[in-house]
Parts: sequence; structure tokens; C-alpha cells
Amino acid sequence: MEISLGKLPFDLDFHPSSPLVAAALISGDLHLYKYTADSQPQRLFGIRAHEESCRAVRFADSGRVILTASPDCSILATDVETGAAIARLEDAHEDAINRLVNLTETTIASGDDEGCIKVWDTRQHVCCNSFQAHEDYISDIAFVSDSMQLMGTSGDGTLSLCSLRQNKVKSRSEFSEDELLSLVIVKNGRKVVCGTQTGALLLYSWGHFKDCSDRFLGHPMSVDTLLKVDEDTLISGSEDGIIRLVGILPNKIIRPLAEHSEYPIEQLALSNDKKFLASISHDQMLKLWDLQELLDGNHVTPDSRLVESDTDDDEMDLDMKPGRSSKGSKSTNPGKGPSSASKIGNFFADL
Repeated sequence: MEISLGKLPFDLDFHPSSPLVAAALISGDLHLYKYTADSQPQRLFGIRAHEESCRAVRFADSGRVILTASPDCSILATDVETGAAIARLEDAHEDAINRLVNLTETTIASGDDEGCIKVWDTRQHVCCNSFQAHEDYISDIAFVSDSMQLMGTSGDGTLSLCSLRQNKVKSRSEFSEDELLSLVIVKNGRKVVCGTQTGALLLYSWGHFKDCSDRFLGHPMSVDTLLKVDEDTLISGSEDGIIRLVGILPNKIIRPLAEHSEYPIEQLALSNDKKFLASISHDQMLKLWDLQELLDGNHVTPDSRLVESDTDDDEMDLDMKPGRSSKGSKSTNPGKGPSSASKIGNFFADL
């Protein structure tokens, strides 16, 4: 299934329980679609969410609200049923917001162009954590729920670990020569995999984040987005427009799954029932793929785009865990000053 968005998309997200998918566009628009397996997706609404580009989108509050973020430093809450604006937090960050990630049903994390990560608690109506974790844009964030920690990647080439309980940056890797663009945690929490600008996958062992323990080569261009299929398998989206199935330890590109287009893949997402894989690219299309069909090998990818894998160490030992984009800024925007506590309270009180 294909949806023509009409503008370059920056982000997408699936509803946590209903067959709905939202897309954030460079024009500042937010689109919401309903999809079924046997018919063309239907657009429920398209609204102007931000005056500047809409960089990030996530469903929140059990799917009743869509949150969007923009280079204008604001976060907007939109009603899923009506498309009406519920509330807008004008100064959520001092710099352009680049990333939104769900943590729990009542908390989200946001990252900006200057390396700041914030956590918003909708129950207490406040920004409960703020970390100056990096020196460049936040490219991805992952939540470690059992230990209440966040991992972040950045254009500065570092990986960070932030503790929500201690409200501090606990660890930060040495600078890599590559921009780190994407992030997943696999092997039951023992390994962290980061996609990079050059196409290498960097593997970090839990508790040893100063330097990567392995570099997995094989992608010919940057790995902009990663999705976890299971503890041993990932799906990657690359700058060459190819979606690939990737095995971790042993490290190998199992096979290409699909070709979105000849343009870079901006984001990938999985539906709540894991039946559909969604991809967006610079061709202004949102594509919904039958995931089981892709995994069964029933979708054919042109042989000319196949790439053989290479790795430094396919049999590296696992270290035990001690406890349980486009690349770069999508646009530039000057900071708008610190956020107001009263605005934050009103924003979440209205959710």
C-alpha cells in the first residue's frame, strides 16, 4: 500500500491499538491515515501543526493524543478523534526539537539540535528530567525500562546513558569518526547497536560504552533507521533506499527485504500488531508493507541493489549485562529561551 504525502516526510508513528498511522511533514503539516489490509488507506485529517517543519510525531495518552515537535521549539498536542489542537507548549526546548520517543504511557522524551534530552511526565505536569547529553543533534533515543535509563545517539558521534532516577548522564562513549544516526538494544539488553553515517553498525557491550566492541560492515551507505524484530534480528533503512534484514552476532545482512525508492529512507515503524512495516522517504511516499510477506521472502528486491555483508568479528563473545534522518539538523532555528513552568503545567494538565 502506498500513500502520496505531497511533501517530504520527516517522521511517522503507528497508533498503539488501532489501524492508524500518522506522518509529520516538512511543510509543518500532520496527516493521519486509517489503513486496512485489503484497501487503500484513507486520510482522516491533515492539519497545519506548526509554522515551521514538523520533525517528529508520536501517539501519546494511550493513543488519544498525537504529539508533534518542530524547529520552532514547540510541542503540539492534537486530538486523534477530531484533529483539533488541545494545547501547545511554545518553549519546550531552547533549541529546535529533532526527536520524540515514547517511554511509558504517561512519559515521553524529546531531543533537540544542541544535544539536550528532556523527559516529560504527564501525571505530574512537569518536565521531570533534563540532560545535556551531547554536543550536536539528538538522532535517536531508546528507553531501558527495567533500570529507568535512556540511551541517546548524536551527530557528535557519541552514545550516552542517562539515569532518570539519578537525573544525570551516567556514561558517554568516546567520539566516533561517524555520526551516530540510529539505535536499538538487543541480545536481552547485552548489546547496543548504532547505525552510522558511513554505513557501519557499531556494537557496544552493556556497561562498556567508552568504545564499541565490534564494527559490522555491509551497508554501502548510511544506516538512518533501525527496528528490532527480535533479540537477534534487526530491520535497517539506508540512504540507498533499501530495507534490509540484519542478523546480530553472528553479524550478517541476511537479505534485502524491499526497495522503497532510490532515495534515502527517513524512518521505519512497525504497527502495533506487527503485521505492517511502514517506510517514508524523500520520494514523498509512505509505504505500508506486509511484514510477514517480507520476512517469508515473497517480495522481490532488484538483484542489482543486493549487497554482501562484511564484519570484523562474527563470533564475538557476549558480555553479560550487569542489571536489568536525514542526517544532521533538518533545519536551523535559533533558540527561543528557557521553558516556562506554568506553560508546562497547563500543557500537560490539558492532555
